[in-house]
Formats: sequence, structure tokens, C-alpha cells
Amino acid sequence: MPAQKPVKGASAGIGYKIGLGFIYVLLGIVAVFQIFPLIWLFLFSLKDNQEVFELSPFALPTDPKWENYVKVWTEGNISQYFLNSVVYTASSVILTVLLASMVTFAITRMKWKLNGLVLGLFMVGLMIPIHSTLIPLFSTFSSIGLIDHPLSIILTYTAFNLPITIMILFGFYQVLPREVEEAAIMDGASIHRIFFQVTLPMTAPVMATAAIINMIYNWNEFVFVNTFISSENFKTLTVGIQNFIGQYTTDWGAIGATLMISILPILLAFLFLSNRIVEGISASSVKG
Repeated sequence: MPAQKPVKGASAGIGYKIGLGFIYVLLGIVAVFQIFPLIWLFLFSLKDNQEVFELSPFALPTDPKWENYVKVWTEGNISQYFLNSVVYTASSVILTVLLASMVTFAITRMKWKLNGLVLGLFMVGLMIPIHSTLIPLFSTFSSIGLIDHPLSIILTYTAFNLPITIMILFGFYQVLPREVEEAAIMDGASIHRIFFQVTLPMTAPVMATAAIINMIYNWNEFVFVNTFISSENFKTLTVGIQNFIGQYTTDWGAIGATLMISILPILLAFLFLSNRIVEGISASSVKG
């Protein structure tokens, strides 16, 4: 009897499974390397100075110091810093996304002579180094009485995040179908009603993407808060960590606990909203 030929579909299926398994293993290794710093920081936050310097960096704490978290929250004023970070971040994110949506709507949906120039001016903002603006901003805020005031931080975050937010929204608005807006115009809707009730709800995925990117930047920002804010009541988590660094001694366990507390909100937000990020990015690249 003639020998049977191997089935190509079966061999292709086995090859596909092997390749897929290899990809999963590779991604698993990458995930371990990504997660390991968080695990190390958590273990670091449960040590005292003696364990930090005498034990191996990878050693488990002999007696976990959970009191480090209680100490930084009660004695280190971290609760106030945490609240300030939430207020600054939330206020500036809402303001940035709303203003950027208005600007993008005006540029892509309304016909006026200077829309190209206005878009170009906002994109120029992407090329301005942040640190080069510290002295002019300090002088401006000092002259209008906003030094050591929360509004100086919120306005600065909003202004510096507007260009990147407009750029993210612009791609989505370009592929957004106009039929719904045209139907609203035929029904007699005003421009404000079209923006708030028609266009804005349709851009929810990309707005979520822009909001998360803004939130990560605002939450981790250090330079502006350290420059414009001096009162303890207005400092954020990133600046408050300095309280545990003394002239002669440094409480490393408390610093680790503070860093762990500062990471958790961003980590949780990213985990719960990661699908929104993917939706926003993919929606901007597909013609509606």
C-alpha cells in the first residue's frame, strides 16, 4: 500500500501551538521582570535600616515592620500629601481633558481662518523643555500671588499637558464620523449641545486614554511642586518623601512605605482602565 502523506494542516497546527507557547513563555518572563521591582519595593518597605544595610537586597525581612506604613501615614503627614496629590491630579486631569476636547472640536469641526495656526502653536508646546520655564513661571506666579498656592500647580499641569492631550484627541476626531453631528444640526441643535451631548460622549475611549496618561504624569511630578510649594499643607507625595531624609539619618523603611503608597493608586487605575487605553489607541487608527 502507498505510504500516506502527512497532513499539512496538522503539522501547521502543531507549529502554531509551539510558536504560541513560546510567545507565552517569553511574555511570562517579561512580566516577571516587570513585577519584580514592585515586589522588591514592598519587601524593602517592611525592613528597618539595620536590615536594609546588613541583609542581602533580595533577602526577606526577618520581622516585617508593618508599623512603617502606620508611621508614614500618621507621623509623616503622608495622609495630607496623599490628599493633595489626589486633588491636584484630579483637578488638572479634568481641566486638561475638557479644554483639549474643546480645542480639538473647534479645530476639526469648525471652519475659521486661524485653526491651522492655533494647532501649530499648541504643537510647539511639545518642544518646550519643562525646566526652561521654571524661572519665568516662578516670576509670573510671584507677581500675581500664586506662589505656595495649589492653583499654581493645577494651572501648570494643565498648560503643559494640553499639547500632548490635543495630539491624542486630534487623531480620533479626524476619523470620527460626522453623520451624527450633521443629523443633530438638521434637528436644530446648537454648537454647544452638539459638543456636550453628541461629540463628547462618542470620544469617551480616547478621553480615558488621555486622562490616564495625564494622571500618571501629574501624580509623579516633582519639579514644579518642589519649586512653587513650600508649605507642608500643600506638598504632594513625591515631595513629602524628603521628610524622611535627615542630615545624619535616613529612615529607608519609611521611604519604601511612602513609595509603595504612592505607586498603588496609579497601578490600580492602570489595571482597571487598561482596556480603555487599548480602545482609545486602536479607535484612533481605524477609519470610522
